[in-house]
Amino acid sequence: MRVVKNRALVAGGAGFLGSHLCDRLIEQGLEVFCLDNLLSGRFQNIQHLVGNPKFSFIEHDVCDPLPEMEVDEVWNLACPASPPRYQANPVHTMMTSVVGTRNLLDVARTSRARFFQASTSEVYGDPEMHPQHEGYRGCVNTVGPRACYDEGKRAAEALCFDYHRCFGVEIRVVRIFNTYGPRMDPDDGRVVSNFIVKALNGQPLEIYGDGEQTRSFCYVDDLIAGFLAFMRSDTAGTGPINLGNPGEFTIRELAELVLEYGGVDTAINCLPAAPDDPQRRRPDISLAKGELGWEPAIPLHGGLLRTFEYFRTAMAQPARKAH
Repeated sequence: MRVVKNRALVAGGAGFLGSHLCDRLIEQGLEVFCLDNLLSGRFQNIQHLVGNPKFSFIEHDVCDPLPEMEVDEVWNLACPASPPRYQANPVHTMMTSVVGTRNLLDVARTSRARFFQASTSEVYGDPEMHPQHEGYRGCVNTVGPRACYDEGKRAAEALCFDYHRCFGVEIRVVRIFNTYGPRMDPDDGRVVSNFIVKALNGQPLEIYGDGEQTRSFCYVDDLIAGFLAFMRSDTAGTGPINLGNPGEFTIRELAELVLEYGGVDTAINCLPAAPDDPQRRRPDISLAKGELGWEPAIPLHGGLLRTFEYFRTAMAQPARKAH
């Protein structure tokens, strides 16, 4: 087990996943530098950490030259992850994954820090292999509207391995499958938050296509535990490694569960299918089980109940002003 030192840089630290990671790192005694441009991250996700002597917030875009710093770990979670958000400015999305990753890798190289790359199951595209294992090279439309994210993340993985081979940077690359839980942005267009917010507002749930496309949903606490297990391991290698919940559900099944657990009676409407929307998505987590001893512990029904409770509370509170 790797000995944890003192300082961590978390890029994208005000985001859904990044803010949970900041919490856990501070709990472990690290000094955390949270860097975020707040394009898709939210200051309210980290507001509870302001004033903690182990926490510093830096409002900054990873595409711009980074401030000089000496750290022991660099965590790259910087990039919008929902299709509406990353398609809103596709050039910036691509540059975040390419230029931003390069800038962060340079920090790791200078500091001799271990580098964590949050990649994605989207590198598999609309897969022809099911479930998806790390050796599968994917089926991505390189010129479609999702390519800015899919191809950007593939390029970021390539950069990580080039820095590892050329400069000896220690890297850990994870491919994240659909994740949900508290601190999801209600407006970011992800399916779980979309469904829950609409259900709580008594609005019809909207499915793109026939609803038979599948996803695997991992609760955020399980995912962060996987992050830490991989980053702290000295035996698991560089990755890439899949982290996700292998339970597979159709989007229609998810919608029905949301209505059931939310105690809501509203319609489910079908809209035209989104371009390049993967039809099946399920991780093979054999590598994570074998190398990390990791697998999800929280089933979908338990995670949905916790997420409902978060949104009920959050939606009942007045909107907070930006910092």
